[in-house]
Amino acid sequence: MTSVLAFNDVTVVRGDKQILSHVTWSVNEGERWVIMGPNGAGKTTLMQICSGYMHPTSGVAEVLGETLGKTNVRELRTRIGISSAAIAALLPPEETVFDAVLTAAHGVNGRWREVYEAVDRDRASDMVDNWGLHKLVDRRVGTLSEGERKRVQIARALMADPELLILDEPAAGLDVAGREDLVGRLGLLAEDPMSPSLILVTHHVEEIPSNFTNALLLSNGAVSSNGPVLDVISSEPMSEAFGVRLTVERADDRWYAHGFKPSRGRRALA
Repeated sequence: MTSVLAFNDVTVVRGDKQILSHVTWSVNEGERWVIMGPNGAGKTTLMQICSGYMHPTSGVAEVLGETLGKTNVRELRTRIGISSAAIAALLPPEETVFDAVLTAAHGVNGRWREVYEAVDRDRASDMVDNWGLHKLVDRRVGTLSEGERKRVQIARALMADPELLILDEPAAGLDVAGREDLVGRLGLLAEDPMSPSLILVTHHVEEIPSNFTNALLLSNGAVSSNGPVLDVISSEPMSEAFGVRLTVERADDRWYAHGFKPSRGRRALA
């Protein structure tokens, strides 16, 4: 099985703070991973290494067969698709939806003097259709709803046919309808054997789409648990990672979590 990510004893230190601690983790071609953990657990730092935007302080990080520190990261990044709030903030608000997707073929934000071939335009049209944006092609990005913008981000991330797709909290800020639409579409993406390897970062088990195969839990910068998604997204590993008693249940290919009610004191709460 072809390796997409291979981290061995990866540690990141900034000043006197250890952000990631001895992370050993691997992702193989075709796998779909969920990354979860409390705020400050190191998820963002881990994704920066996965996308080639940060090198570990120590340890070895291999991304798409290239060892960070021994490869041209600019070339490596062209093989990775990213959907995140940071990337979305770079899109010019006056750009049309179609152009926002199309410009990913050249890795730029905003049309300028690039020349696009018919194959680029055809692929952009496919991405727009696949993500339910066909009625919005001429709309300006700045006029879109949050759910529509999220779909533009993912269509754009897929435009360059990446080998690895990183989705950093794609459902954050969406209402229930927007979340359910996006989670359903991501489930279909994960089901497609032609899709790239996927890494999804989320804070909520309800946002985990169907067809994801594996999960990694981080806590205090270290791996708390990792393995098949059914084993990891369950009550005991989740409780350990988040430091609170949780009951995690699964029904109809979706997960749900709830905590235990804190006991009241002798006096009723005001």
